[in-house]
Amino acid sequence: MVTSSSTIKAFGSIIVRFSNGFSLRPSSSCSYHRTGLLSTKLTSFSCYSSGSWVSFCGLQNDTSKRKIWTSTPLCMGRRSCKIAGRKTTQDAKKAKLYARFGKEVVSAVKKGGSSPVSNTTLAALFEKAKELDIPRDILDRNIKRASEKDQEAYIEKFYEVYGYGGVGIIVSVLTDKVNRSVAAIREVVKDCGGKMADSGSIMFKFKRARVVNIKATETDKDQLLALALDAGADDVIEPSVDEDDTEGDSESYYKIVSSMDNYPVILSKLREEEITFETDNGFELLPSTFIEVDDEAMDLNKELMARLLELDDVDAVYTDQK
Repeated sequence: MVTSSSTIKAFGSIIVRFSNGFSLRPSSSCSYHRTGLLSTKLTSFSCYSSGSWVSFCGLQNDTSKRKIWTSTPLCMGRRSCKIAGRKTTQDAKKAKLYARFGKEVVSAVKKGGSSPVSNTTLAALFEKAKELDIPRDILDRNIKRASEKDQEAYIEKFYEVYGYGGVGIIVSVLTDKVNRSVAAIREVVKDCGGKMADSGSIMFKFKRARVVNIKATETDKDQLLALALDAGADDVIEPSVDEDDTEGDSESYYKIVSSMDNYPVILSKLREEEITFETDNGFELLPSTFIEVDDEAMDLNKELMARLLELDDVDAVYTDQK
């Protein structure tokens, strides 16, 4: 089968210039025709400029067509992908915290009015905002929202779910539409292969506590244990080890467990020592024992919990999965 020598030379020149990083900006597509069995056409071959890949080239004939396309990579390496993932996770946590706090403000105003002087619940939320570093505009916006006629008070609900491998999952919800919330949760649980549990069948395995989270990479273990003991903490939970993280890139946290009353004391101690920390969203549910499952069940449970957290009414998801 014979093709035009000029076609081969033109195509070879493009490959050489492309590999050397030169920009190709043809004003129009180049076509080369030969009478006979093969009719060859070279089209839209342009495309490297200032580090951005747009497209490569297509070589087509009467019976076949081949194209190569390239695009700018989303993440430059595994570590960059993980860093981007962490930021997304942190932003999601903050959004959930602000959303739940806003709901608490609306409920407090609905029950006791918009003045923190006469409304002790609202006054406590002002103090909580300082404790959790919540912006003042979150308070003001939700106090205003509470005055709207169609805005109902929020109700706290907990829904219990069985995951894979006998794992228990608690879904924390603060909602103004209970039927809407439970319907959305049931749908996700069903889609992910979980099962709704009867009230109380899983909750007894958890205890409610205040928790401070400290990145393991930003503190000394002995210093943290001494500080927690001095501040009267109930417990310090060491970070779990991710066996799949061979590069040490995953974020792990120490958890300082405290009673409601002693929580401000621990935060004050951490600030004095200039230790960076993350607060909880008012409380956490901690399992009394953990359940270990295989890798497949673990991944399926993680997917279920991630889907639940995507729901607007869901504020937090807790599990006894190890």
